Amino acid sequence: MIASQAKGSDDTRHSSDRVERAWQRIGPAYRGDESEALKALCAGLSFDAAATTRIDQRALELAREVRAALAGDVSAEAFLRHYGLSTGEGVVLMCIAEALLRIPDAHKADELIRDKLAQTDWGGAIADTDSLLVNASTWALMLTGKLVDWQQASGDEPLAALRRLVGRSSEPIIRAALQQAMRVMAEQFVMGQTIQDALRRAAPLERQGYRASYDMLGEAALSASDAQRYFQHYADAIEAIGANASQSNLMERAGISVKLSALHPRYETAQRARVMAELLPRLRELALKAARAGISLTVDAEESHRLILSLELFAALADDRALSGWEGLGLAVQAYQKRAIHVIDWLVELGADKRRRWMIR
Repeated sequence: MIASQAKGSDDTRHSSDRVERAWQRIGPAYRGDESEALKALCAGLSFDAAATTRIDQRALELAREVRAALAGDVSAEAFLRHYGLSTGEGVVLMCIAEALLRIPDAHKADELIRDKLAQTDWGGAIADTDSLLVNASTWALMLTGKLVDWQQASGDEPLAALRRLVGRSSEPIIRAALQQAMRVMAEQFVMGQTIQDALRRAAPLERQGYRASYDMLGEAALSASDAQRYFQHYADAIEAIGANASQSNLMERAGISVKLSALHPRYETAQRARVMAELLPRLRELALKAARAGISLTVDAEESHRLILSLELFAALADDRALSGWEGLGLAVQAYQKRAIHVIDWLVELGADKRRRWMIR
């Protein structure tokens, strides 16, 4: 019995050592040389030329199938294919679409439109396309919703006309047209203005096998009252998602994603002690609520310079005995970062050490 206990103690110590070694590799990779990081990643690949060719061919086949299925559609997908997030127009559209959802004040919305739309060359974005939404939205943005043939209506450049419209205090009209043009686009990313709306809209998708992780649109908390309001919104959403879940398996149910910066006004490394003392209890309470509701809770990604702080909070939850029987704790990993592979390694070792599974996105 003594020997068995000693062996168990050794295994625990070795497991903890592996967690610590994995943790120590995360920090140096933050600002590591990119070419060296790439070499290390490539060295771990086992694809030969034939496998790479098959992957490329299959990816192209899937892309063609998706585009063929969407031919002639009037969806936001068609809009994005035309403008693209690699264009100035696409970026402005996405920013404004999201921003307008957060701005209840018409005056502020007008200022945003004046600042962003007046400096964008919408005329250059007009092209031959079969998508009604692309043309309709472009003309709506330029002519406040009126579909006309520009060449017949005026000989001016579209950008000059848009600037004149904005200059003549037509922001309210442009705002209405923009909101209408953006509605379809925004609905691709925003399921509803309330959690109840989102759950209703997601129901048909869930029946098709989709699973959602609900989040809240919003910025970081700027005050204690902001943090308390966001906390209550998260708590209410957890209750609603849990009550709506019909699947017996937690892995098949919808979950919630929590933005840590929404739970504390000073979520920053310089305030680590305060964050651990004040934010961690709030996050723990939400996790306990999620566990009782039988749903998952994912710690969402933040700015890269706060990754270590996010991981420390995650580790604290992972070590919490009150959550030990719950397999719904998750983490969003920013896969583009040079630290990502090391974060994954750390999560693997941490899971082995705690004998728990994580939900990773």
